[in-house]
Amino acid sequence: MAKSRAATPPKDYESALTELEAIVGEMESGQLPLEASLTAYKRGAELLQYCRQQLAAAEQQVKILENGTLQPFKTEDIDD
Repeated sequence: MAKSRAATPPKDYESALTELEAIVGEMESGQLPLEASLTAYKRGAELLQYCRQQLAAAEQQVKILENGTLQPFKTEDIDD
């Protein structure tokens, strides 16, 4: 795991999620030494926090667009 990656903020939600998935894969492989595992865990926690913040911001924007009330997602039957 590159140390420069830990200091770099994610470009966007999707890139943070992709990097987080890669980190999980590396850690699940069981091939990382202890120090690298700790570094990966720390980076993963940072990415998880970033993703949660981005989702909270998106939810807030939806609430604003829905006049302060988060509406349930409505689906239409396509079996017409």
